Amino acid sequence: MSPNQTTFSGDSFQLGYRFQNYWDFHMATAFFFGELGAGMFLVSMYFGFVPGMVLGLLCTGVGKPYFHMSHMGVPAKSWRAILRPDRSWISRGLISIVVFVPSAALVVLDVLFGWSGGGMLGKLVALVAVASSLLVMTYQGFAMSHSSAIALWNSGLMPVSSIVYALTSGAAVSLALSVFFDSTISLVLSKLVLVLVAATAVVLLSLLHSSYHGTVGARQSLELLIKGQFARNFFLLVIGAGMVLPILALWFGGASILSSLIAAVGVVAGFYTYRLLIFKAGVYEPQISFSARLGLSRG
Repeated sequence: MSPNQTTFSGDSFQLGYRFQNYWDFHMATAFFFGELGAGMFLVSMYFGFVPGMVLGLLCTGVGKPYFHMSHMGVPAKSWRAILRPDRSWISRGLISIVVFVPSAALVVLDVLFGWSGGGMLGKLVALVAVASSLLVMTYQGFAMSHSSAIALWNSGLMPVSSIVYALTSGAAVSLALSVFFDSTISLVLSKLVLVLVAATAVVLLSLLHSSYHGTVGARQSLELLIKGQFARNFFLLVIGAGMVLPILALWFGGASILSSLIAAVGVVAGFYTYRLLIFKAGVYEPQISFSARLGLSRG
């Protein structure tokens, strides 16, 4: 079934596929900033790299809430989302952000000024920051994977792709910063980025594979990504810029300034495009579908 032969019914009563259009540019950008910032903070925290920690904190603490608010029709009521942590991953995610921002800020202050003196309180705050950053990176994937109506999202690989992309982009941006602020960690970060890009490729391939063997809606989303209207951006930006370019740059250029910047720009561009396309390619399962990989079944 090719995209050209497929019926997209839009808002009509005709049977066919319908694109989801509730989560769009603003939500994709909010997801992107949240995951990028949390990943950058966690990687930089491991290396004690303050510029990366600060930038990661700003991405998650400022960029993510701003674009979430831009998406909402009534931003003043957004706080109500925190009231259902027992039922909603959105609520758990909001709580994780509320916890992450102050705990991460305290970790930065501890690294700079040593307010905890290396005591238990400082270690406890650091543990809270790590746990909340992991939740910030993954909750969006869990929220998407619960959407049974959109088969592309309805996969346990969604939270896995979230955390892998978050760590990869966070490590890549930290690498670009390190060549200017702390070159002693640049070589280790360049090798880490190579490993994480390879892991991202495996996860993405697994997601596409599960879509190919999934429902008709999942296969339609896959067709849109690799053969249809999104194929050009998918292959040029998600695969080319986000995976091939960083591997080539770091493999042949090492941890030089130019190769580190190229890798960071490529990874970030690929990640952001992935976030956008995974929303755009999401289609609802048709209301009536027949088991038909090779065609409609006959009575």
